[in-house]
Amino acid sequence: MIDTLDWSLIRAFLAVAETGSLSAAARRLGTSQPTLGRQIRQVEDALDLDLFTRQPRGLDLTDSGAALLPHARQMAEAMNALALTAAGQTEDLRGTVRLTASTVVAHYILPQIIAQIRQSEPLIQIELVASDSSDNLLFREADIAVRMYRSTQLDIVTRHLGDLRLGVFAARTYLDRRGTPRSATDLLEHDLIGFDRNDMILRHMRALGWPATRETFAIRCDSQTAYTELIRAGCGIGFAQAGLMEESADMVELDLGLDLPRLPVWLAAPQAMRSTPRIARVWDLLADSLTPRLSRL
Repeated sequence: MIDTLDWSLIRAFLAVAETGSLSAAARRLGTSQPTLGRQIRQVEDALDLDLFTRQPRGLDLTDSGAALLPHARQMAEAMNALALTAAGQTEDLRGTVRLTASTVVAHYILPQIIAQIRQSEPLIQIELVASDSSDNLLFREADIAVRMYRSTQLDIVTRHLGDLRLGVFAARTYLDRRGTPRSATDLLEHDLIGFDRNDMILRHMRALGWPATRETFAIRCDSQTAYTELIRAGCGIGFAQAGLMEESADMVELDLGLDLPRLPVWLAAPQAMRSTPRIARVWDLLADSLTPRLSRL
């Protein structure tokens, strides 16, 4: 019967529909594959419908399942809105704040700031998610995000803290070995470090009129932190946040007359949670620490 369906069963259906397999959905929900399989059978029995067809590589929605999917997503949005609103009513500073930031910011900038937050507010626990993907704040994947773009989601509060300057850098060991480029076109004669699947650097190079392809880069890596360390190790010339590289005495910034874009830094949080005392406090401490640092870059 349909009245036996509870939110956990609908959530199971939604996870399987969106991931396409029981194993992937189980990882998302933090449960076991057999448990999830039983929940899907419960949903199908209650609705007297076949929601999925079994394929060699996973599960595909039937027409009935596809028709129910938008309604399941609406339920998920309503449940998350309820949870956000309820969480936002607490007046207690005690609790956990989950931060997400790019891997570079999470590895090189936030640790010292988090140490200061913990000293100032020992009742607040911090969870740090280092990720270059965009977490969904409205689904409580994070409470506060430090992002290099302004969130356009509805019901998200944002604050622009400043901008990070980018530069062209190489280690002294590399320049001693290969020489120092004197112009932008000289870069094409050097070992360049670029991204792999991310085409951001390629797009900017092509916008400057350079005939760049993936093969232009001697080394390709999408991990922002590994990319930074490849430059520091002397593997080649790369593009990086100036503030990070200037802290290393063996790094050289190359003045090639390039007009590189600056990276804006934004704080973002769900509007329903923004005024929660512990989130408001961490938000303010992050802003107080990051803003003066960005102004010096």
